[in-house]
Amino acid sequence: MATHVKVIAAFYFVCGGLLVLGGFFTSLVLGVVAGVVSQSNEEDAGTAAAILGLTGTTVTVMLLALAVPYLAAGWGLLKLRPWARILGIILGAISLTSIPFGTLLGIYALVILFKKETEALFSGSAGPQVLGSSGS
Repeated sequence: MATHVKVIAAFYFVCGGLLVLGGFFTSLVLGVVAGVVSQSNEEDAGTAAAILGLTGTTVTVMLLALAVPYLAAGWGLLKLRPWARILGIILGAISLTSIPFGTLLGIYALVILFKKETEALFSGSAGPQVLGSSGS
């Protein structure tokens, strides 16, 4: 089970990283577009640039806020923190709506994190098993 938990943690790190990259890319693209629009001689160019800038900032903040739970869950799963199992289950359920890859990740995470062996691993009653050791 420890190997499966490690794989889920890696997937959560990837999801969090992609959200961070998406946030910065969105900010960059909309910032450039707002700059180009503001240089035009149109009457409402300033308003449009301001709206584009605000939209870029809002989307960036939202994507970064969504990345934090994925990164925290990834770290917590690697450290076998009990709260990370719960957060992983919640994120797995949320991921089900992201067809097709998020659905696959969500199903995998939910199946693994709901198993009794995994629950024992996080409660410490599985013995002196370390996350890096061989397991199923």
